[in-house]
Amino acid sequence: MREKKIDQDQKSENPTEALEEKSSRRSFLKGLSIGAAAVSASLVTGCVPDVGAATSEELKLRWQEFFKKNYRLMTQDEKDQTVARLERLASLRDGMELQIGTEPPVEQVLYGYAFNITRCEGFMECVSACINENNLDRKTNTQYIRIFEMEPGKLDPSEGNGNFYHEVPVENKFYMGTQCFHCENAPCIKACPTKATWREPDGIVVVDYDWCIGCRYCQAACPYYGRRFNWGESEVPKDEITQKQHYLGNRKRPMGKMEKCTFCIQRTRKGKLPACVEACPTGSRVFGNLLDPDSEIRYVLKHKKVFRMKEELGTEPKFWYFID
Repeated sequence: MREKKIDQDQKSENPTEALEEKSSRRSFLKGLSIGAAAVSASLVTGCVPDVGAATSEELKLRWQEFFKKNYRLMTQDEKDQTVARLERLASLRDGMELQIGTEPPVEQVLYGYAFNITRCEGFMECVSACINENNLDRKTNTQYIRIFEMEPGKLDPSEGNGNFYHEVPVENKFYMGTQCFHCENAPCIKACPTKATWREPDGIVVVDYDWCIGCRYCQAACPYYGRRFNWGESEVPKDEITQKQHYLGNRKRPMGKMEKCTFCIQRTRKGKLPACVEACPTGSRVFGNLLDPDSEIRYVLKHKKVFRMKEELGTEPKFWYFID
């Protein structure tokens, strides 16, 4: 594996330092403009509690949610209080009994992913599994994973067909999957004006949906088509909702926010495989701990012919393609 590159803008591991920089007149004015944008976006997307037909308990909980801290600045007690509110709100509004976790990164774990382009046959089970596991909007058919049907000799998905509707596999074609690549030097993190997205110690790039203002700068910065913007309230049939969730993962996202693949953080931090890996019928998806020399992902990187998309950009994605 390549040695890690540490970006100058991301070298501080202290979230308080990252979020509470020493103020100057310039940074103060910048903060005012960002704050105004956040309030404006909140009003547009309906984040400010609306009395409507809400009960007094629900209204109180919604106000508390509106004024909570960025996830990285919360103590564990504050995180526990936050998920308790969200679980109670789900019960009051939707009659849902959710289990929202805040599992932290596991020590000595750095997640990596590899995709075998010689095995994938374009069946799309991975896409369906991702949609179901991550409570993606059914109305707009939101997908974190895209599968491209490729011509021989082509390795750029933008040159492939991502909207094929026919029987697969097709002779003399191959298939490539894309999603968030969880870059070590992620452009989306630098682009976010509210620090709503960051990279966790286990390598997962996450989003605090309640601090995202929906500006879509991260989407423009991502060279891998990894970000999704939700234009409306997420619609998932009640009997299809995955109730075991993570605060930074598959919980319900407010309207007007950015979202993306999180390597199924609600599963992987409990020792399980991402839903797409588990669902793949051809074994073309490999996931594991890059710091474990005996892991399958390390075996692939050592013994297979591997490459990463757009390596010349220096983003250091933790997503490799390989061939048998």
